[in-house]
Amino acid sequence: MDRDTSQAHPAQFRQFFWSWIQNPLAIGAVAPSGRTLAKLMVKGAHAGARVMELGPGTGTVTRAILESGVDERNLYLVERNAAFSRLLRERFPKATLLHEDATKLTAHARDLAGTFDLIVSGLPLVLFSRTQKERLLVDVLDLLKPTGAFHQFTYGGRCPIRRRVRDALGLDTTLLGIAPLNVPPAFVYRICRVV
Repeated sequence: MDRDTSQAHPAQFRQFFWSWIQNPLAIGAVAPSGRTLAKLMVKGAHAGARVMELGPGTGTVTRAILESGVDERNLYLVERNAAFSRLLRERFPKATLLHEDATKLTAHARDLAGTFDLIVSGLPLVLFSRTQKERLLVDVLDLLKPTGAFHQFTYGGRCPIRRRVRDALGLDTTLLGIAPLNVPPAFVYRICRVV
């Protein structure tokens, strides 16, 4: 394991790995995000921003969000894994935790439409069906402010949202950077409305 990912607390790493063993398609990674990936994921987050994290897992990116100056009370965490949800509730008691499936965001966060500056996602989008992916993107766009951004990482290099879907939804993508020491190396994309 490389130095970047090995910074995770041993108990968190064990919990993450055990969850992956039980359901690898739901977790999508074999180790928690490393520090470099976490910093790329929160690029642009700042004090006063309202941020939602989809699939926070053990909270590595969550910690980076708070370190960027975001108030914990302005942080919303969407996690469907029960063990991760318990851990997140203990570690971030002031954040709002939605123990739900992220593909059903609108049903649980309808009152928050148009209020988020940034939504970051640790979800394994490449494993989602086209319908699930499109539903998630529509929900994310509903939750974001007009100038808000959606950050998604992938291990495949290419943006996990196909061009025709981006074009149909009027989205622009930018590669924010690469975390080469992450296990495995990860690419972070910024996705936002075309202006």
